[in-house]
This record gives sequence, structure tokens and C-alpha cells, in this order.
Amino acid sequence: MEKWFVAAKKADFNKWAEEFHISPVLARILRNRDLTTKDEISKFLQGSLEDCYSPLLLKDMDKAVALLKEAIRQDIFIRVIGDYDVDGICSSYILLKGLKLLGARVDTAIPHRIHDGYGLNDKLIEEAKRDGVEMILTCDNGIAAASQIALAKELGIQVIVTDHHEVPFLEEKGVRRELLPPAGAVIDPKREQCDYPFKNICGGVVAFKLMQALSDNTESQPLSEAMDELLEFAALATVCDVMELKDENRILVKEGLKRLRQTKNQGLSALMEVNGIDCRRLSAYHLGFVLGPCLNATGRLDTAKRALELLQSRTKAEAMSAAAQLKALNDSRKSLTLKGVEQAEGYIEEHHMENDKVLLLYLPDVHESLAGIIAGRIREKYNHPVFVLTKSEEGVKGSGRSIEAYHMYEEMTKVKDYFTKYGGHKLAAGLSMHEEDIEALRTALNESSRLSDEDFIPKVHIDVPMPLVYADESLVMELERLEPFGVGNPKPLFAQKELCFVSGTRMGANKSFARFTVKTPEGEQRQLVFFGDLDRFDRFIRGKFGEDCEERLYEGKGEFLISVVYQLGLNTYRGKTEVQYIMQHYC
Repeated sequence: MEKWFVAAKKADFNKWAEEFHISPVLARILRNRDLTTKDEISKFLQGSLEDCYSPLLLKDMDKAVALLKEAIRQDIFIRVIGDYDVDGICSSYILLKGLKLLGARVDTAIPHRIHDGYGLNDKLIEEAKRDGVEMILTCDNGIAAASQIALAKELGIQVIVTDHHEVPFLEEKGVRRELLPPAGAVIDPKREQCDYPFKNICGGVVAFKLMQALSDNTESQPLSEAMDELLEFAALATVCDVMELKDENRILVKEGLKRLRQTKNQGLSALMEVNGIDCRRLSAYHLGFVLGPCLNATGRLDTAKRALELLQSRTKAEAMSAAAQLKALNDSRKSLTLKGVEQAEGYIEEHHMENDKVLLLYLPDVHESLAGIIAGRIREKYNHPVFVLTKSEEGVKGSGRSIEAYHMYEEMTKVKDYFTKYGGHKLAAGLSMHEEDIEALRTALNESSRLSDEDFIPKVHIDVPMPLVYADESLVMELERLEPFGVGNPKPLFAQKELCFVSGTRMGANKSFARFTVKTPEGEQRQLVFFGDLDRFDRFIRGKFGEDCEERLYEGKGEFLISVVYQLGLNTYRGKTEVQYIMQHYC
């Protein structure tokens, strides 16, 4: 069951419409994105890279620039240590390419998901020492690696941390004390002492900001000329790490997409080609749901080094071969994920978890790299925080995905004694633990949770109640000014009560989606398409109108009044473009 809410935020929408040359509908949507001032609206509609924040506002950025410049001057061997997800891969690419253009002696190491786990570990530090590395530069990790960084210092290796994850802390008498690693510079926008205006940037953007600061400081022409390409990777990382597309993030992704549509990076271009993406129509959706999963699949089922090698391809032939392999890996990952989701649903039923607020699932036979994806799918279905644990070489590993009302990292900190290692942020986390503690952890997470039944009800936030007949092509085209869409800037939702469903046609090779003819209260007919769970919709029809109503609807004999929440788009068929109404929710 869902709860529908109509946004009721107030503003002088007609004044905004006149001032910014937009429709009152668009003005309402902007207010629903929590924009209130003229400057905020202007930045949202017309913001450019010049409106982004100076990298020097990041705490310790000046220290990191000075240390790196000196290391390059002295020809010190630098190693970039990243992570095996898209953010870590993109961050590694940004730092590696940028430093090479500055003349640095630099290489990279990306931990193996299974053999190394997330972030720095003693083995990586000891390997760096044996290889003659004198400086380690982390990206998308390091903030929680205090003991490993202390070891590096003992071995005479300087460390610079660039990260964006939550800073570990101790809480004593209600007061938090940050536990910062002993690095020469620690750049993380989530530091208490960091005055960066927008905290929710990903590791790739932190890496991009470091290169931007070095470019400005050194006035290096090669690095300056490469910043457009590095922006492409910052945008890709932002979308794939599910950062909110607000403020600076929205500008970076918008500008990054412009450059990605004509990218000169052979690897990215090949990855688009093997996935059948028309680069001219590239959107944030393609980054998050097509390109990103292909890059992620290498870190899940093989080694993320293959993704980095793809991005460093020098010829089209080399890039196409690598891209095809990544796509094949991702296809395999999809199949394994479906099996894992089935096991997870069976586990919930078998272990009678209907009263659990926090779902902790132990699936020992599932590939540990798929735990996060499976947790996300289960979270979407049940709207509960979910941890999926799997058997690993050293005990148990797991990943969590959360809901808005549950800050996963903070809740894990309450029960941190059960973990041998953990980290993350509000909506996602990773952990390691002992197998014998699983049931005790399940109990502890649920006992410490303050979630209420209300928190588990999916909420649908409607931007504007609007009859279908009000939507025309000009409005749909105007809505494109709100792109790119994503977390924090969702595609607008409209609603209309009591549309009369007259007929329906099942569509697609598997008959898994449908097109419905509906009659509006004004007496006009419109076509409504539905790409959601069609079996569930058919059950809803039967439950509300009777067992024979489904057959009547698909025979064109329907007269069922249903309220819908819908999105708008344009559909071009045989040279004719029409407004497309896409049903998202119904009741």
C-alpha cells in the first residue's frame, strides 16, 4: 500500500513564471525541489561550471596540492589506491591521468573485492613498500583506514586521503569526536571542520576537485586541456554512486553529459557502442543503468582493473574488445542477481521476518559481490532497510541498502562491536563480521531501531495534480529543462483522479507491459502506457472490480474508474511525435 502526497509548498508561481519565462507548472515543480530564492532558481535553470564551488574550500586541499607538487618535483613514486566500484574506478582514472599530465611518476592499485575487500589494508601498504612507493593517494576510501595509514607512516610512506564517506566517530556523553586518520592531508567534505558548501559529492568529484586545484595552481596546459574529459568521469561517478542531483552535482552531471555525448575516450565510446546507445541521446539513465553496471561488473565477478584498462584504451579495436568483455560480464551478473533475489525472498519467508524492522539475510552461497545489488532489490520490494550477508574467505561479508528514515552508518555504529570492519553512509554500507554473530546482530539491529510502521509505507510525492488534457508537447519540452533527472531531482509526477479505463493491450515480446485507452472526465480519450508490474496491476483490477473485469478490460469493454499518477514524455513513431502518458502508480 502506498501513500500519495500532493506537494503543497507555497510561492508566487505566476511571478516566477513571468520572471523566468516558464510556465506556472514548471514553477511549482521548481518549488517542490526546495528552491526558494531567485538565485537558486537561476542556478538550477541556467547554472554553469562557473557556479560550482572552489576546490580550495575543501579542508586540507591546500595541503594536498603542496604535498603533490613537492612529490612531483622530487620524482617521488606515487601510488593511487582506489576502489572496485564505478566511483572508485572513475576516481582512480581522474587522479592517474591528471598526475601523469603533471609529470608525476605514478601508478594505481585497485583492491580486489574478494581477496582484499574495501579500501586500504595492511597487505596493500606492505606491497607498496616493497614496490618502492613513497606516497599513497587514496580515492573513494581512506577515511576509515587509521591503522593502515599509521602503518604506512611507520614504513616511511606519505599518505593523502581523498574520500567522501562518513567520518568514523566516538560518542561520549552525547558528544561526537571524529576519528581522523593520521595522513598528511585528509580531504573529505563530511569532515566537521570542512566548510565546503555542498557535502554530498562523490569520490570522483573530490578527485576532480583535486585535479582542478592542481591545474589552477600549476597553470599546466596539458592538465587544463584534459579537465573536460576528467569532468566526464566525475559526472559518471556522481550518477553511479547515487548522489543527489542537486546544487553542484546537477551542474557537473549536466555539463559532463554534454561532453560525454562527444567523448574522445575510446573506452567510453566503445562501451556505448556495444550497448547500442546513441551517444547523441545519452542521459543520466544510461550512465546509471547501462554503462555503470558494465564497469561495476568487473569488480564484482573479476577485477576492476579490467574496467580501468578499458578507460585507458588507446585504439578503437582494443577498446571494442574490452567493452564486449565487460558487457558479457554484466550479462552474467544479471543472471546471478535474479537467482540471488529469489533466494533472498525465500529466506525472508523461511525465517519468518515479517515483524523485523531491519532485514538481515544470510545467503552463504551467493557471490559476495552481488550482496549490495540484491539488498537494493529487496529494499525496493519491502521498503525496509536490508543487509545481505554472504560467506567469504575470512568469515562473513555483507552490504546494506537503506530507506530514507534509517541512517545506516549511524545505526551500524550503535552495534559496531559485532563488526570486524564496517563503513558507508546514510543509504548504503558494507561490513565484515563473524558467522556466529549473525543472529545476535539481527536482534541488536532491530532492538536499537526507532523505525515506526509509518516509515515502511512507500510515499508517492505528486508535483502537480493535472488533467491529462492539459499536457501538450510544449509542456513536455519545457520539462526537459529540469534534466538530468535522478535522486534528489526526480522526473516530475502528475496525477488525475478517476480516469475511465476503456480498453487495454498487452505489449512487448513477453506481454509484460501494456497500453490502455482511457477516457478523461472531459470526455476525451488518451493512450496511457504502463511499464510496471502488469501482473500486479491485473490483480488490483480483479480485486477492485471483480474477477471478470480483467478479461473485459482487454476485450475493450472496460468502464473502470481508476486514479493514476503519471509522467510525461514524447513518443515518435513513423515521423509523428505525440505526448506520451506513462502510468507510474494507481489506486
